[in-house]
Amino acid sequence: MVHHRIDKLTMPQWGFSMTHGRVGEWLAAEGSEITSGDHVLEIETEKAVGVVESPVSGTLRRHVALPGQEIPVGGLLAVVADSSVPDDEIDRFVEDSAVTTVTEQVETSDNTPQYIEVGDQTLRYLRLGNGESPVVLLHGFTGNLNNWLFNHAALAEDRMVYALDLPGHGLSSKNVGDGSIDTFADVLCDWIDALGLPRVHLVGHSFGGGIVLDMAFRHPRRLLSCTLISSTGLGSDIDAEYLEGVVGSDRRKQLKPYLERLFASPDQVTRQLVDDLLKFKRVDGVCDALTTIVGQLTVDGQQTVVFRDRLDQIAMPVLVVWGDRDRIVPREHAAGLPEGWQVKVLDDCGHMVQMEAAGAVNSLIAGFLHKCDQSGLR
Repeated sequence: MVHHRIDKLTMPQWGFSMTHGRVGEWLAAEGSEITSGDHVLEIETEKAVGVVESPVSGTLRRHVALPGQEIPVGGLLAVVADSSVPDDEIDRFVEDSAVTTVTEQVETSDNTPQYIEVGDQTLRYLRLGNGESPVVLLHGFTGNLNNWLFNHAALAEDRMVYALDLPGHGLSSKNVGDGSIDTFADVLCDWIDALGLPRVHLVGHSFGGGIVLDMAFRHPRRLLSCTLISSTGLGSDIDAEYLEGVVGSDRRKQLKPYLERLFASPDQVTRQLVDDLLKFKRVDGVCDALTTIVGQLTVDGQQTVVFRDRLDQIAMPVLVVWGDRDRIVPREHAAGLPEGWQVKVLDDCGHMVQMEAAGAVNSLIAGFLHKCDQSGLR
């Protein structure tokens, strides 16, 4: 009896709370040849719109999920198999998959956010994975640990990875002190100490990248490496109108156009994304915290803290990732960086490049961290 290899494409789990996803547009047609890593399907969750990448190469034999359909995490989306596999064998595979437990990924996951008291702050964080050389993910302005929905689990496959809600953000305390980069870096140091972490790899997006840079100068012995994604601190230009607009908008119609600036495609901005931010801004202390941060981050429409003239003093490995269509912090800030820094600008991506090109960003970071580990950094 001939046994053919048949692979399935299933609904991923992006974030600890995801149980279902809504099928969007198929990006690869039935019968087409696909390669591992190819974008094959758009999925919309409550938090964001993401792209499912194929884990295997072969022929996309069957679209099982239909556009608009709600599919549970682990549920069958498509079948990939060689063209020689008979159709009736594909049919049996689909039927067998339908009667298996499709929520295994949810049931076996007990990863939920935790809280810790750090000085006068309560900070929320989520830890995934195990291993040495831990990674800490720092979101950007108005973000939270969900900004790493498409990255956290992938990076945690072979190491321990933390995502943190910075002060003034997510479900952490809303006290941001004077709102300066130094203050955020000091709180981060205290949080690292409270968890008893050794030296860490820091990954920062936008405002979080500025915190990573501040750490590299003021607390270098705590770090193994720096990954900067669409980072502040590398030049003076920034879309200050976006910052002020996000803080000042209190209605959906006002806020959505500003959020659309974050992505290369405005379709990435879901209704839930807008509603979540509006809801967050109504929490006591949030608008004061965000206003304080903006006041420290910019003056007269320019970034106030720029490390450009002393970047060559950073001795640890640095990875820089940018989207070529970033409208918040220009891609030009990724040019002219010190020799030895790894720099990658990704096509057709905006400021939220880690969400728009998650597979590519995850591969870049994983490869970079592996190289750091191989070099013996501890």
